[in-house]
Amino acid sequence: MTGTSGSRPRISDEQRRARLGERHLLVPARRAESVEQVADAVVGLHATDAATVYLSACARLAEPSAAEVERALYDDVTLVKLLSMRRTIFAVTEGFAPFVSSSTARAIAARERATLVKHLRDFAEGWDEARLARTERAVLAALEVRGEATTAELSADVPALRETMLMAEGKPYEARQSVGSRLLRLLASDGHVRRCRPRGSWLSSNYPYAPVRQWPELPVRESKAEVARRWLASYGPATVEDLKWWTGWTLGDTRRALADVGAQEVAMGDGVAGVVLPGDVGVVRASGPWAALLPALDPTVMGWRGRDWYLRAEDVPALFDRAGNAGPTVWWDGRVVGGWAQRADGELVWRLLSDVGAEAEAAVAAEAVRLAGWLGEVRVTPRIRTPLERELVR
Repeated sequence: MTGTSGSRPRISDEQRRARLGERHLLVPARRAESVEQVADAVVGLHATDAATVYLSACARLAEPSAAEVERALYDDVTLVKLLSMRRTIFAVTEGFAPFVSSSTARAIAARERATLVKHLRDFAEGWDEARLARTERAVLAALEVRGEATTAELSADVPALRETMLMAEGKPYEARQSVGSRLLRLLASDGHVRRCRPRGSWLSSNYPYAPVRQWPELPVRESKAEVARRWLASYGPATVEDLKWWTGWTLGDTRRALADVGAQEVAMGDGVAGVVLPGDVGVVRASGPWAALLPALDPTVMGWRGRDWYLRAEDVPALFDRAGNAGPTVWWDGRVVGGWAQRADGELVWRLLSDVGAEAEAAVAAEAVRLAGWLGEVRVTPRIRTPLERELVR
């Protein structure tokens, strides 16, 4: 990284918020025409919760629709899901996917495989690495014949998938896990299969799987540099710790990736040292104040570890769960100012946690109308339930 403490350009918190609105396509004038543009703008869309991909994308689309997201995910397959950064499922564009795979996903898949082998040996009968390999080959052969199939459908072709593992025996949370569900997740993590259009609505997680071509194996170091470059373009300025946390890499790997892209040091609004891409120190002119209703685990609210420049500490207990996952948030001009929820009858409700003025209140109400317009009859309950979200739906 370049720069010294005496020569660092300064980027204020106000400028960071301006960058956030413009670069994350949250300013109405910057909204995108396609979901691929959205995914690249935020590097990747959180996809652990099926609804998040749709809600995050549509918040940034000029013409929001679930059909546009489904096109990219399931028709054109230009948006793919990978278990990657922080062992979280992200939906990234197909051009970026090989870099994510080589930089992060392959290492996670290797750990997932080792964990499954251990669980099979400890909690199931008659399993070892050889049997697991035979079962994987049988599943892939069955998928080649079927084209796509759910785990339950594949169990008719590969009976071993029906076997179970008894986890946490004798404990209050004792449970049986099917070999099939774990093995298909592993094959997806390894890049052998992809999740297809779910059975049911776009909120469903009952995915069939289909074979997929393997991503090319790119050099790990170069791939980490590309991930760091894209992340800094969207999230800079930020701290080294922010990138380390976002990726789940070691500190050494994080620093090396930043050095490889020539990251430039800056002083951020609170005086803390941050980094940007080389030369990315110019003033970003905001296109005007903006409001947004973003879903649980949206990439913007989960984009940095240090959040005090856009989130008040006193609001965290209401908007995050105990594991540190963000629930649905209301934004005004680069700050989190409240939370929102959808009730069983479809009504969208929200609560502002600070006095933001009449202009902001009107803009938030307009965003709620926009969201309700494309949701239609769909009812969304986030997988991440936070205190404020639960309170709002009572």
